[in-house]
Amino acid sequence: MPDIHPLAGQPVAPSMLANIPRLVTAYFAGKPDPKIAAQRVAFGTSGHRGSSLNDAFNEAHILAISQALCDHRAKAGLSGPLFIGIDTHALAEPALASALEVFVANGVEVMIDAHDGYTPTPVISHAILTYNKGRTSGFADGVVITPSHNPPEDGGFKYNPPNGGPADTDITGVIERAANRYLETNLDGVKRMSYERARKASCVHRHDYITPYVADLANVLDMEAIRGAGVKIGIDPLGGAAVRYWEPIIARYGLNATLIRDEVDPTFRFMTLDWDGKIRMDCSSPYAMAQLIGMREKFDVAFANDTDADRHGIVTRSNGLMNPNHFLAASIAFLFEHRPHWRKDSAIGKTIVSSAIIDRVANKIGRQVVETPVGFKWFVDGLLSGGFGFAGEESAGASFLRKDGSVWTTDKDGLIMGLLAAEITARTGRDPSQLFDSLTAELGKPFYARIDAPATPQQKSVFKTLTAEKLAMKELGGERVAAVLLAAPGNHQPFGGIKVTADNGWFAARPSGTEDVYKIYAESFRSEAHLKQIQDEAQSAIARTFAE
Repeated sequence: MPDIHPLAGQPVAPSMLANIPRLVTAYFAGKPDPKIAAQRVAFGTSGHRGSSLNDAFNEAHILAISQALCDHRAKAGLSGPLFIGIDTHALAEPALASALEVFVANGVEVMIDAHDGYTPTPVISHAILTYNKGRTSGFADGVVITPSHNPPEDGGFKYNPPNGGPADTDITGVIERAANRYLETNLDGVKRMSYERARKASCVHRHDYITPYVADLANVLDMEAIRGAGVKIGIDPLGGAAVRYWEPIIARYGLNATLIRDEVDPTFRFMTLDWDGKIRMDCSSPYAMAQLIGMREKFDVAFANDTDADRHGIVTRSNGLMNPNHFLAASIAFLFEHRPHWRKDSAIGKTIVSSAIIDRVANKIGRQVVETPVGFKWFVDGLLSGGFGFAGEESAGASFLRKDGSVWTTDKDGLIMGLLAAEITARTGRDPSQLFDSLTAELGKPFYARIDAPATPQQKSVFKTLTAEKLAMKELGGERVAAVLLAAPGNHQPFGGIKVTADNGWFAARPSGTEDVYKIYAESFRSEAHLKQIQDEAQSAIARTFAE
């Protein structure tokens, strides 16, 4: 396990706060050097991210990415509006200004928030899908300016094409290469106009994001059941983009809910420190969630979202903060029982490093599991077609279909996952932790953990050529190895690592893209000691391949 910082879970000291004026100055004054890899545009699983303080997220990056996106739209024939949202990170507003200067100069129809507010990632997905429904041309797409739950010094920029979900690598690769060419030529070819002119342009439209999304929630959740049962709900947006959404939701549906805080502060001074002593709005971390966990007795169920509200953290009175895998399993068991209009063949999408309790729940309810590599983009087509009733990641991101079996969002939606916890409580009389406990009493209790192990860049490259023969494992945790996987069984796509399974345990190992470590995900259905045995055997086997 990583070393836990002595101040983890504690309030933030003033000396730890980000210097916002310095951060914004660096955004405009800093000049990235495209010869330095860390200063180039790089689209990971959730867009381009970085800080202006180390020239990884500056005005030049956003101008270059925005022009590259306009080039892509023109080539792809996308003539509909671009829905654009920002979160509450300090670099979001400057980046929006830079992006607008380029989008408007290229004649793109842009939809910005009617009140210059903040827009969650799932709301952008919902807006894209709503606009495109029934269309055969003139499709809309979207941009969310967010680094998700990353620290206050970071910025992020991600693109959602007309399918409403995270852009696939075939699109982001094109945008990334074009943006870096613009950086290399000192932004030659980037069309741009002044921000003052751009804001007044006829192609910039003020759009009410809140009302349509809030009104539509009754089509994906049983809001009447939540209201009728009087479930006592606590909600903490963690100062993120969902902050202005909860009061309209509470008012419209008459919920017995309390908004813990509604302040927005780009230093996020109201957070408690994460495991490593950093400020991080990670709603799946018990350290970042310490305040809401401390209030659990006041509510039947409580929840939080990360800064762009695509992730969820569920706190129950009975058990505190739920492990994300546990809530996914409880959600699946509940939804497939209480959504009679979903297709009988609609499946469950899960990532290859998610808990095997999901497979056991699926087997119990007679539904297929489609196991994919890490990344929500792999679930987009299934959610769009209704082929997936539910899709979720071990990192607390999920979405599911409307009650009639049609698509809701094709990106993660932390708002509906929080409200689902309230619906489960309302309709079953048990909170999601209690529902999960009843499942494990029947199906076995999982012991799951992810650890990071050190690995040099040379050692990380070993994963590219790793095979079952090289790993040479016949047993895992005292059981015969059942399978060794290099690709996700659901779509046969490589996931950049290796997974070894046995009847009562498994592990998966994959290199980190950003740090000199590799990640080991492991699970046992026996005990914590058995989990430790699996982790130790996994590390020993990987270490042998490093030594060869």
